[in-house]
Amino acid sequence: MSKPVRVRRLSVEEGRQLQRIVRRGGGKTDKSHVKWRRAVVIHASAGGNTVPVIARLVATSEDRVREMIHRFNDMGMASLDPQWAGGRPRLITTDDVEFIVETATTRPETLDQPFTRWSIRKLVRYLSANEHRVVKIGRERLRQLLAEHGVTFQRTKTWKESNDPDRDAKLDRIDHVVNEYPDRTFAFDEFGPLQIRPTQGSGWAPEGKPQRQPANYHKLHGVRQFHGCYSVGDDTLFGVVRHRKSAVNTLAGLRSIRAQRPDGDWVYVILDNLSAHKGAKIARWAQRNKVELCFTPTYTSWANPIEAHLGPLREFVLNNSNHPNHVVLTRRLHAYLRWRNANARDPQVLEAQRRERRRVRSEKQQRWGRPNKKAA
Repeated sequence: MSKPVRVRRLSVEEGRQLQRIVRRGGGKTDKSHVKWRRAVVIHASAGGNTVPVIARLVATSEDRVREMIHRFNDMGMASLDPQWAGGRPRLITTDDVEFIVETATTRPETLDQPFTRWSIRKLVRYLSANEHRVVKIGRERLRQLLAEHGVTFQRTKTWKESNDPDRDAKLDRIDHVVNEYPDRTFAFDEFGPLQIRPTQGSGWAPEGKPQRQPANYHKLHGVRQFHGCYSVGDDTLFGVVRHRKSAVNTLAGLRSIRAQRPDGDWVYVILDNLSAHKGAKIARWAQRNKVELCFTPTYTSWANPIEAHLGPLREFVLNNSNHPNHVVLTRRLHAYLRWRNANARDPQVLEAQRRERRRVRSEKQQRWGRPNKKAA
């Protein structure tokens, strides 16, 4: 005669968990109620109740009770959790999804494909016929999977890394003069080329009726360069429009900076590595007149404090404009500089400066000066 079906001997932890589930009662969800009923069956069997008694207790068939007991004997507490799955089995596994994302973020050339970027059609075709892992997937489902994993179609960005061997020393020196001698520190840079042509921009207008600029124009006026100077301590921006960049014009700008502090003490000028800034004549003049030239490292224009102040100049004078000639452009440029120096803390100016800072260091996320050290 066969032995009656009964649950195996419970461990102390299993008995404690079953008792807690049974006493708590069925929850509000279907899964929690099913788990409670299965726990009641196992708990009753462990207490010595027979299969017919348990079947009447939970209002189910004896075969179902025996099935629950056998599952518990094989799987333990995991058998109490209902494993429901709606619909057909998944055709694309988690490993397939990882392979899809990895392939989509890999350049096709690396995988011996004769193109520089994937399209949805090309990616579907490659996934369905490659030697590593074949994944059958439709275009729309592929698009959804990539979106779910944060893979989007984006424009390629460029980056530059400074190859200057004295990069750290130059950044340290710029930091030092800006923090220790702000009233005697100036920044110099050229801004251009300034062209006489319609320039798109943005501005307030009735809905559906934007301001318009002509699309056709003739370049009859040549180009100009704005030679700008920024006083770190005074927070003032000034400059002059020249025909070209040259050592003569650079020297004229340095003389105007020296004239801002006629006391004869040292003046510090931050500027980039343009060849017009490094002539022997300029170096001799700077030494005689106590002007220290603090050059930024190569490909590190964000280290020059004036860069953030040239952004608003572009936004409020050049963008959304159609100046008739360079004379008018120069007058409006100087008019803006007068307004800017009188309203240096204006919220619009500050926001435009912050926007320009974000633009020039977007890839580095650095303030001007030495880059922030990475956390250990």
